[in-house]
Amino acid sequence: MAATRTEQQVLAGWREIRALHARTVCALDRELHTFGLGASDFEVLDVLAPEGSLRMQEVADRVHLSQSALSRLVARLEKGGLLNRGMCPTDRRGVSVCLTEQGRAVYESALPVQRAVLERSLSST
Repeated sequence: MAATRTEQQVLAGWREIRALHARTVCALDRELHTFGLGASDFEVLDVLAPEGSLRMQEVADRVHLSQSALSRLVARLEKGGLLNRGMCPTDRRGVSVCLTEQGRAVYESALPVQRAVLERSLSST
């Protein structure tokens, strides 16, 4: 019986984590929509913001998206003028992703909203 209770506690904890994640992502999507962004879009900008530019593989390592989903997202952000893609200067086989001035401005405008959503979501746990 103890093993069953432990298993139930683990499953309940896992479901709680997933529910918190889903609520938070939905809230982020709603609030960031004002800036023309979704939660994943913001996450990519947030990863790029400190350095301004990273190899696509480095971005992929830091965000939780498949390679194809990330490629589509980056293409959409590039089309919107928020990012530029180009050949990596240190490795011609790699692709570099750079935050544009417009991308930085949108990121900096959306940052307080994103952080407020996280604060509300995570402080209610």
